[in-house]
Amino acid sequence: MNFKNASTLCALGVLGLVAQTAHADDVVKVGAGVDYTSGKYGTSTTTDITQVPFTLGYDTGDWSFKLTVPYIHVTGPSDVIPGIGPVKNGNPKGRGKGRAVVVTPTPTLVTSNGSASGLGDVIAAATYEAYSNKAANFGIDLTGKVKFGTADADKALGTGKNDYTAAVDLYKGFGAWTVFGGVSYTWLGSSQFIRLNNVFGANVGASYKLDQQSSVGAYYDYREKASSTGFSRSELTGYYSYKFASAWKAQAYASKGLSDGSPDWGVGASVVYSF
Repeated sequence: MNFKNASTLCALGVLGLVAQTAHADDVVKVGAGVDYTSGKYGTSTTTDITQVPFTLGYDTGDWSFKLTVPYIHVTGPSDVIPGIGPVKNGNPKGRGKGRAVVVTPTPTLVTSNGSASGLGDVIAAATYEAYSNKAANFGIDLTGKVKFGTADADKALGTGKNDYTAAVDLYKGFGAWTVFGGVSYTWLGSSQFIRLNNVFGANVGASYKLDQQSSVGAYYDYREKASSTGFSRSELTGYYSYKFASAWKAQAYASKGLSDGSPDWGVGASVVYSF
């Protein structure tokens, strides 16, 4: 069986946390979705983020590959970066940032809410099914992921730097139930304007197969704070997955942030076609 790593998928709200049969044949997957989050991130100002990810996947043998290309729209201050959360952003450009105003003893920037749109950070991931015991319904997956800094840093849509993630995920089936969890470590790229720390992450959850077409589940996700001025990420997500045709699968989810490093809430949906 092949378990899709939670940390890779929850980055864009595209959830597929269900064990799947090993790939007897090569499978190509194309998909699209929409993800909306809103939160104050420990401030008095709300940041709204809408992402529309387009995905291309390829499964062969014990390997799964996935490329995600998102379009993103953000409304809020430049000190909240999608995928990172609250930071100290020294870039003089960005959402809502005005010109320097001379104030004794040093110039400062007048900052207010602003909006920006464009290409988000492109993500490439590869997952290897390192161990599988079909009789025990148990498996271990290893995932490597690269987040390319393609989002415009001058619009505060991203940091403009690459990130690299290594993750280990496990699952165990108990009849209609599957429990899963994993750990990850991400090397976050720092720029001249945004200084970031490398972060540890973890997730744990469970899914329940309602019938041959549908399943429900929930999981908890944690990540260390990405900057000295930020907060750790802590959030709970529930989802529903439905296979409405032999080649089509749809998913919907809702999330609740439990810390100032996460959005207050989020919703989203995706659809995938396999051939």
